[in-house]
Amino acid sequence: MGDTNGQVVAGGNGQGNRLDQLNSPTDVLIDKETDSLIICDRDNRRVVRWSRRSGTTQGEILIDNIRCWGLAMYDQRYLYISDTANDEVRRYQIGDKNGAIVAGGNGEGADLNQFNDPRYIFVDQQQTVYVSDHRNHRVMKWNKGAKEGIVVAGGQGYGNALTQLWYPYGLCVDMLDTIYVADTWNDRVMRWPKGAKQGTVIVGGNGQGAGANQFNYPVGLSFDRYGNLYVADWDNHRVQRFSIE
Repeated sequence: MGDTNGQVVAGGNGQGNRLDQLNSPTDVLIDKETDSLIICDRDNRRVVRWSRRSGTTQGEILIDNIRCWGLAMYDQRYLYISDTANDEVRRYQIGDKNGAIVAGGNGEGADLNQFNDPRYIFVDQQQTVYVSDHRNHRVMKWNKGAKEGIVVAGGQGYGNALTQLWYPYGLCVDMLDTIYVADTWNDRVMRWPKGAKQGTVIVGGNGQGAGANQFNYPVGLSFDRYGNLYVADWDNHRVQRFSIE
């Protein structure tokens, strides 16, 4: 905290597919068990792991040939990956190359057992999988073992009404199953309580711009232990922090 300069911990050797390079990474996790970073190296179609130990100069490939976008981890043993090419979410045991489909996998579409470009994912303590179903303008919830999902935010077509989302990206879910989602094309972050038919705007929603209460294409969300919300504000080339009550 307080640093004005960052430190390169993975990549930093230009765009490419060598083991010391990344190409358009979209998501990252900390694997505490191995003290490493797990990275969705999207345009290299792979998931890689980089040790956080000093002196690390390259990563190792965990999973190859996957058009990944979002990552989530359960209990340090299971890795969940959204695959935008196959419209599915797979669960892998660390070290396993094949994985099992846990959501989607029934082709592109808007049925309850389908996705259209699944992006970010969140997995809770019951191994429930939440997915921002990007081109269906909705967030889906898949209970463990379910054959289809439940619409828990949006799903009313694209638009800026409180019942709608417009190309959602990042999401977080709290202990009360309240969903926080980056409603990207509406330049706002919304909160959807469990069972709600509409959400509320908690930050943004003041038009596209560079003001402190505005976004320009918000994509990623994260909370810290104090309840502060961090938002990756893509086209403003910044990360913003908000105190959420």
